[in-house]
Amino acid sequence: MAKEENTKAEKNSKIRIWWNGLKSEFKKIIWPDRVTLAKQTGAVIAVSIVLGVIIAMLDFVFQYGVDLLVNISF
Repeated sequence: MAKEENTKAEKNSKIRIWWNGLKSEFKKIIWPDRVTLAKQTGAVIAVSIVLGVIIAMLDFVFQYGVDLLVNISF
């Protein structure tokens, strides 16, 4: 019984050490302000849209080429 309580205490101690380490690491984070966050979010959305359009165009071109090759009759 004492051994079981000892392992629980060790587990609780490890969890407490981990939690305290996590809190100290979060205090080191430099969070962006609203303006920076908005600019970075806008940049990510714009790049995602542009890349999506480029990929869609390439898909259309490749699909057209494959369809053209498949429908060739000799």
